Amino acid sequence: MKKILIILFLVIVLVGSVGCNNDEDTNQQEPNNNQSEEEQKDNEENNNNDKDKSSAITSPLSGINTEESKINRRPVAIMFDNHKNARWQSGLSEAEIAYEYLVEGKITRYMGIYLINDPEVIGPLRSARPYYLSSLLEYDAIYAHAGGSPQAKEEIRELGIADVDAIGAAGSVFYRNNDVGKKAPHNLYTSMESIREYAENKDFNKEAEFNSFSFNKEGKDIDGDVAKDISIHYDSDNITSYKYDEELSLYMRYKDGEKHLDEYDNTILTSTNIIIQEAKTQVLDDQGRLQIDIVGKGKGTYITRGKYINITWEKTSRESKTKYYDEDVKEIILNPGITWIQVTPINPKVEIS
Repeated sequence: MKKILIILFLVIVLVGSVGCNNDEDTNQQEPNNNQSEEEQKDNEENNNNDKDKSSAITSPLSGINTEESKINRRPVAIMFDNHKNARWQSGLSEAEIAYEYLVEGKITRYMGIYLINDPEVIGPLRSARPYYLSSLLEYDAIYAHAGGSPQAKEEIRELGIADVDAIGAAGSVFYRNNDVGKKAPHNLYTSMESIREYAENKDFNKEAEFNSFSFNKEGKDIDGDVAKDISIHYDSDNITSYKYDEELSLYMRYKDGEKHLDEYDNTILTSTNIIIQEAKTQVLDDQGRLQIDIVGKGKGTYITRGKYINITWEKTSRESKTKYYDEDVKEIILNPGITWIQVTPINPKVEIS
């Protein structure tokens, strides 16, 4: 009997000790379980972030992340006045791609290409020229301008460009801005909302078909020579300059020695990529109108992140994309951000240091 009681006592002790050990194990494991849950949450968040990065929607004009609704519409090309009495411009800083071309009188004019941004104030606007049409056709863009040369107006009709002309049917889209201290014709303004509303009412195609640039996911250095200060001499008193900000990895834009400011918010214009594109340029008539051959081939310079390389370019038709190639004849991949395309005569005076 005593043996049975002893055996029962030992069994009870053993069962109790196992239960205690299990409780201790449970208590010791609870923090580990909580920790693993936190780690799991972190992992899930990281995975979601990775998915967001990999599936991010980027603008075909700039490689900048944006909303899907912003890219499922047509780009808009806008002509900007650059006469000294027109400076500065409103809304130009929000263009994803901007062109600077010569016009009559050895002055230049800008064309901004927009997709993801909708400036509230845009202007002053100016008239069209044929070579600008060859650039905007690359983006199948809606075209906002104020009249144009006889050849440009004829070609706008022949090419079926989605036209928003301030001196035509779209006059109500534009207004004279008397609050900026400028006189006509240098005070004609509009907004992106007004342009897109007009395009909607005219039943222009809502989507565009065009080949976009290729962009790196993040900014990358190029294997080139130093390019911290750039000066492009269109004429002795018509100089476009850029100064590199290493902290921002951006070029600050200057015109004729002054900071190029956006009139709307007084911020300086910047650029991630600068392309100098040399094109055959000749005077056509006694009005000084120009022919600039941007369909064809030529040479140029690509500048980004404080470096530059020599490039070549090719455009096979008015509608086709201009392709830019490095010295290995590989199409260049741009860094995400704003691109300024400086179209110059052949062998321009350009200083890079």
